[in-house]
Amino acid sequence: MDTPAPQARPAVTMAVVMRRVALASRWQSWKWELDAVWPDLGEFGAAPMCLEQDEHGARWLYPGFEVVLFHDQGEGYYLNLTSTQPCWFVHWRMQEDIAADEARPVPVTVSLSYNEAGRWLDAGETVENVPLAPDQREWLQAYVDQNYRPEPKQRRRPESFKAPEDRARY
Repeated sequence: MDTPAPQARPAVTMAVVMRRVALASRWQSWKWELDAVWPDLGEFGAAPMCLEQDEHGARWLYPGFEVVLFHDQGEGYYLNLTSTQPCWFVHWRMQEDIAADEARPVPVTVSLSYNEAGRWLDAGETVENVPLAPDQREWLQAYVDQNYRPEPKQRRRPESFKAPEDRARY
C-alpha cells in the first residue's frame, strides 16, 4: 500500500534591503530603516552586500530569507491580507559589540503573518513592513483561500442581560 507523500509547504526565498538615512538631529546623525523585500532567486549570493553608499546614506542587501507558509498561521495571513495595506514583516536588530557609526542592521526573519509580527512587537523587538507586490499578494491569497476559514462573528450578549451567576467574575 502506497503512503501519499506529504505535501511540501509553500515557500519563497526573499532578500531584505535596509537603508541608512541621514537625519537633521543633534542627537543622532542617521537611522536605519527597511527599504524593500525582493524575491531572491539565488542571484544575490549568500553574504550581505552594500548596494550603494555615499555621504547621504547607504543601502545594504541581506539575501536568503526563506518564508514558509504554515497552516497554523492562517489567521495571521488572513489578517495581513484584510488590512489596509498587506505587507512583508521584517524583524531586525542592530549589530552589537561594534562602534555605533559602523554598526549595521541585521535582519532576523521575514514573515507574512500579522500575528507573528505582533508577537515580536510585544516582545519589544524592531519590526518594520513594506507593501506586498500584487503577484505576492495573489500567492498569499491563494494559500489563505485554500487553507483558512475565518470563524463567523458571534454576537456577545451584554453582561447586564446575563443572570448574576453567569457574569464574568474579575
